[in-house]
Amino acid sequence: MAAIPKKPIPTDFPKKITTLEIFQYLFIALVILYFGKTLFIPLSFAMLISFILYPVCKWMEQKGIHPSVAIGLSLITVALLFATILFLLFTQILQFSDEWQTLELKLEETLNQLSVFLTEQFGVNEDKQLSYIRNAVNNSSSQIFTFLKNTVYSFSESLYYLLIVPIFSALILSYRQLLIQALYHLFPPNKKEMIHEIIIETIHEYYKFIKGMLVVYLIVGLLNSIGLAIIGIPYPFLFGFTASILTFIPYVGIMVSSLLPITVAWITFNSIWYPLGVITIFSVVQVLEAYIIFPYAVGSRLKINTLAILVMIIAGGIIWGASGMILFIPFISIIKLIADRTESLKTLSMLLSDGKLKQ
Repeated sequence: MAAIPKKPIPTDFPKKITTLEIFQYLFIALVILYFGKTLFIPLSFAMLISFILYPVCKWMEQKGIHPSVAIGLSLITVALLFATILFLLFTQILQFSDEWQTLELKLEETLNQLSVFLTEQFGVNEDKQLSYIRNAVNNSSSQIFTFLKNTVYSFSESLYYLLIVPIFSALILSYRQLLIQALYHLFPPNKKEMIHEIIIETIHEYYKFIKGMLVVYLIVGLLNSIGLAIIGIPYPFLFGFTASILTFIPYVGIMVSSLLPITVAWITFNSIWYPLGVITIFSVVQVLEAYIIFPYAVGSRLKINTLAILVMIIAGGIIWGASGMILFIPFISIIKLIADRTESLKTLSMLLSDGKLKQ
């Protein structure tokens, strides 16, 4: 009896990535990102700017403008935008300094009232109060060197980013064809169309990200303004939207932008409760922006669920600080684009999706 020939077992099934492999790749990626942040943070900002400016440069080149001139004009436009933000920041500082003498008198008056209150209510005389103040000053003086060291480091780091990011952006835009061809050669020829789609959609995703950020700033500005108007602070929309725009500069922006309304509230109403009200409003809005408004507004445009966005914000903050909280959102959108087109990463694609499954 003749043997029945066995059918060949198909070998073209996509290899499924195991959970252990995913954690291994994730661990290696996080280690590289953490220890290489001096390079990867400015390079990531440069990539973000390059993707945003690419359509503008391409349009100008089609109009007959030399590529180098088109790149230069695009970067100058971005530089003017950042200069405007920095101008608003320094304007706030100068306006605050104009009120410093009045604020100093108010602070001295408040301290005197506090001293009298402590003496009358708790029997703490002036000598004991002065002793407490001296001890506090002596204890804090040991931290001054660390504070100055961290300040100098932060300033030098910001200056480094300010100088290197435009250079990276110009070079990426200038060598974009070369970089794309190199990317094509990293993958098999039959993947060229998929890589091209991912590149095009990545540019679109970055545009969606910027639109989402604009929506965030608009909502934050309105919430700030409404809150300031409710407690009766003068010029609520001016202060509210200035604070919203300056939140683009992490930590420092919101601190500086809140100084002037706090000062105005204290001088105008002669009460400590109004400045505390301003601080409360800005703090609550900042929390809402970080954990509700930003994940929802940006995630809905990128078609990524809010949980994934929130996890990436926190992870970015742990690994890269404030820069990571901004940059990791576009990263996750690119990861989702790749996962959507890779059979072995369908589970990851489902985890990142917004739940609106295609019929």
